[in-house]
Amino acid sequence: MGAGRRRVLTAAVTVVCAVTVLAAPGAAFAAPAPPPDPGATASVTVVTGDQELEAVRKKLESLYRAAAKATDEYNAAEEKARQQTAQVARLAKRIVEGREKLAGLKDRAGAAAAAQYRSGGLPPEAHLMLSDDPQDFLDGADRVRQGQHAAKGLIGEMTRTQEDLEQYAQDAREQMRKLEAGRRAKAEAQQRIEKRIEVAEKLEAELEQEEKERLALLERQAAARAQATWLSSGVLDDVTSKATAQGREAVAYATAQIGKPYQWGAEGPNTFDCSGLTSQAWLAAGKAIPRTSQMQWQQLKRVDVKDMRPGDLIIYWADASHVGMYVGDGTMVHAPRPGRTVTLAGAGSMPILGVVRPDPAVE
Repeated sequence: MGAGRRRVLTAAVTVVCAVTVLAAPGAAFAAPAPPPDPGATASVTVVTGDQELEAVRKKLESLYRAAAKATDEYNAAEEKARQQTAQVARLAKRIVEGREKLAGLKDRAGAAAAAQYRSGGLPPEAHLMLSDDPQDFLDGADRVRQGQHAAKGLIGEMTRTQEDLEQYAQDAREQMRKLEAGRRAKAEAQQRIEKRIEVAEKLEAELEQEEKERLALLERQAAARAQATWLSSGVLDDVTSKATAQGREAVAYATAQIGKPYQWGAEGPNTFDCSGLTSQAWLAAGKAIPRTSQMQWQQLKRVDVKDMRPGDLIIYWADASHVGMYVGDGTMVHAPRPGRTVTLAGAGSMPILGVVRPDPAVE
């Protein structure tokens, strides 16, 4: 790496460091160190090309992890928006049906009032005096009482229907408020995603082709070291569980997507993000699961690594911002990050938060 390239790359890393620190919530800033004594001999550390590239690798990892977390927030907001939109549609249907029902009740009430008007509205004593047959009067009086009860029931039903309509309208307004808040949250998450990816891509663009290849090698070496450490712990020594029928279908779907590009917010069929791949794989196997890696971690059954079986989902990082699907033999399939494609990787190549099982009922 030439001196000019080194200065450009070092400046780029410095910019990324600044962006990463400024983006971190609650970041603390230390006071600047005092200038060195002019009489002291400065100690200069010469950074090799690989050391610089390792710094770039770590910064890219940090940026893409932040983008992954924001992607989860975006996907969660998108999923909520779908649910709230469906709820608003259901409420709108109920409001239409309620209005039709109320109109029918009003017609019935009007007909009852017209019938009473035609009868003259005479009191029962007058009807008795005008009746030739007392039995006819008694029968008529019974019908009047029934009509009065029916009228009261009709009024009560109209009142309840009107109250239901008011509640539906209030619920619809609340759902629309939540929907609008979700849209704002989604837009904010999208801005965070695009900002981090933009900075990462700019940093990568500063590299020559040879440096990009060495950077990719450093990424593979870091993943291999993490995988080797994970395997050497004996964590898989007792893993003997076999995949269920649904698990095999999910694995088959996920591995069939190998080579397709990563795209944040995507659920296929041509591009995927990490949880888009796992959720669609299980949907293809006949099992609907939560859309995001964080919801998958929160809502699906957790299992020990030693009980892991193909089809289970491995959740990565402390914030549950990444997910892959275990396929067996210490390997998982996942959609890594922007600029990468769906691929197989060591299940221990990233810090594991835990394992969850989409089909716990089938043992």
